[in-house]
Amino acid sequence: MNTISVDGFNAKIEYDEELDLIRGEILGLNGSADFYGKNPKELRAEFKKSLQVFLEVCKEKGIEPKRNFSGK
Repeated sequence: MNTISVDGFNAKIEYDEELDLIRGEILGLNGSADFYGKNPKELRAEFKKSLQVFLEVCKEKGIEPKRNFSGK
């Protein structure tokens, strides 16, 4: 699996042939956040934006952004 990291968060990345873009999905969240880019530089910038929006929404709603793993 290909991954990138930003501010302690990891995302898996894959090529979306239908859109002809690179797609990323942030892992370990209490919800879903994905992002797209045409190249690695754009992908990283979109990762940061998507993460920032997700964290702001969590803060507004009083939700812990990271999923707690129970080990079960």
